[in-house]
Amino acid sequence: MHESPFFTPPPHLAVVQACSVALDFNMASERGTGNLLQVLAASKPGGRFLELGTGTGVATAWLLSGMDEHSTLISIDTDPNVQSVAREILGADPRLTLLTEDAETWLRIRAAAVRPFPSPAIDQPEKFDLIFADAMPGKFIARDKALALVAPGGFYVVDDLLPQPNWPEGHAEKIPPLQYTLSSHPGFFSLPMAWASGIMVLVRRPPIAAALP
Repeated sequence: MHESPFFTPPPHLAVVQACSVALDFNMASERGTGNLLQVLAASKPGGRFLELGTGTGVATAWLLSGMDEHSTLISIDTDPNVQSVAREILGADPRLTLLTEDAETWLRIRAAAVRPFPSPAIDQPEKFDLIFADAMPGKFIARDKALALVAPGGFYVVDDLLPQPNWPEGHAEKIPPLQYTLSSHPGFFSLPMAWASGIMVLVRRPPIAAALP
């Protein structure tokens, strides 16, 4: 299944990957991860998507390829050098907004505006139908802020849960607590997958209706 030839690559994927190799950027998402993101994005017509960790734009290209013309994607990264690849190759897509800033700060500001009991008289920031947390912010840092921004029925996706050769020393110890925290969150259903680099997909539970008398 992992080597299945039956997938539809994004139009600009080969160019983005070639630029990633030229930059010696070895943290781009695997094809299996991209293929899953493409399918999930296609399930949310007119959706709002958030990517934490643009990198060179490999996963960005996959997300864009699954989105319809009415969907939007915000992708954030702190490294202007690697993000410049995505900006040059994918930046002309009007559905895409690339931000070069600290995602942790962005998440904290955005989540602070979300109120648990929204009122029609108070503007609420729009939530996201899919958040792909591929950086420390949103995954290990300010994770609760990212989860707060997932819309009902929306997806939260993390990858790299299986051992990776580019992990820094001590990183492996962070994975089991992350998996436990995500799988035990009361607001989400979760699905761990031995797919690509190791993925967990969460979907926000629908609101529970009041019990009938």
